[in-house]
Amino acid sequence: MEDKSFTFALRIVKLYKFLQSKNEYVLSKQLLRSGTAIGALICESQQAESKADFIHKLSIALKEAKETEYWLKLLHKSDYFDDKSYDSIIIDITELLKLLTSIIKTSKQNNAK
Repeated sequence: MEDKSFTFALRIVKLYKFLQSKNEYVLSKQLLRSGTAIGALICESQQAESKADFIHKLSIALKEAKETEYWLKLLHKSDYFDDKSYDSIIIDITELLKLLTSIIKTSKQNNAK
């Protein structure tokens, strides 16, 4: 998951640069912040102090992923990038959302035992 989130963050940085070249500064900055935070939080969760801390950090990563999905949809519907680019990157964020949800759910179940 760390590799997937890092690769996704690189895509977000490249998309941010592209959006900057189209003079889109506000939404692209939000996308950059949330899209790169996912991987940072996943990386940070690997050094969690407890199972609860691990779950908490991944839960924040999940929130950032949902926010990123929102910015991607908004930018796409605002015609800042084409359908092909959108379809490609939305698959990645959907996969990260599913992975995070699954890991959090499993961790909560295991923590309750």
